[in-house]
Amino acid sequence: MPIVKILLAIFLPPIAAYLQVGATKHLVINIILTLLGGVPGMIHALWLVLANKAA
Repeated sequence: MPIVKILLAIFLPPIAAYLQVGATKHLVINIILTLLGGVPGMIHALWLVLANKAA
């Protein structure tokens, strides 16, 4: 499952963020970052997936 979340973080960052932390402020931040440019959203989603391994 972590490989799938990492791939989602690269190609569909908001979905990876939602799967990792649910509907929280991090999801809203990720959507905004993704709309501002794909790379910031991707970095944020990767950070969420790799930093929150317990979820």
